[in-house]
Amino acid sequence: MRKFMVVLDDSRECLNAMRFAAMRAAHTQAGVEVLAVIPPEEFNHWIGVGDIMREEARERIHAHFEVFAKWMRDKQGVDPELVIREGEPVSEIIAQVQDDPEVGVLVLGAGTGKKGPGPLVTQLSRNAGDLPIPVTIVPGDLSKERLEAIT
Repeated sequence: MRKFMVVLDDSRECLNAMRFAAMRAAHTQAGVEVLAVIPPEEFNHWIGVGDIMREEARERIHAHFEVFAKWMRDKQGVDPELVIREGEPVSEIIAQVQDDPEVGVLVLGAGTGKKGPGPLVTQLSRNAGDLPIPVTIVPGDLSKERLEAIT
């Protein structure tokens, strides 16, 4: 089964990327893979403290994922899968795309503020030619109605 992979983070634009991936998956009988990456700098502490922080990060990710997963199941009929990786976000995104041959499209949300589209969009755009799949960039300020119309 082909899957849309979307990155779960704390950004506002993540919401539109999740919506887009779920709607496209529902319309094309595909799946959704939600990738969360825990950056390594969160664990530069003593081993015991780092382990506790890692577990707390995983718990936050699962709670955040469940909000999106419930909406995807209830509104779109899509049952997403969660993948958690640890490392540098761009490297881990590329590694996951390479590790899972069912991932057919990477969906990213673009920020709309003065800071630009965001670090993932900026960095992955530079590497887009080396990726084995297309990247869809969803503007963070699209309305739900506009998303529904284009999916």
